[in-house]
Amino acid sequence: MKITKQTADDTVLAELGGRIARVRLERNFSQAQLANEAGVSKRTVERLEAGAGAQLSGFVRVCRALNLLERFDAFVPEPVPSPVAQLKLQGKQRRRASTVKPVKAAGKKWQWGNES
Repeated sequence: MKITKQTADDTVLAELGGRIARVRLERNFSQAQLANEAGVSKRTVERLEAGAGAQLSGFVRVCRALNLLERFDAFVPEPVPSPVAQLKLQGKQRRRASTVKPVKAAGKKWQWGNES
């Protein structure tokens, strides 16, 4: 199944859990062996595979034990600034997000005598 942005969260979790289970079985690990290798409880592995949601740290540990952690770079690639942004930064790293400034409504200019 292909995961798209329209896919429901529960469906994504179930799909990821199923993929982890298939990789675990391909590597001939039982749930208990994988849990021991990852340093998590067997229940955490069961939850991940069921798509019931577990802590992200448990997910990372299980992926590390299955040698899948290197694929996270493709999953969430490191952002690369555009060439123009690189020139503006000139070696500086961004530390804040910029805010959107409100647009002033074009109105009548103030003049003396229009105080009311």
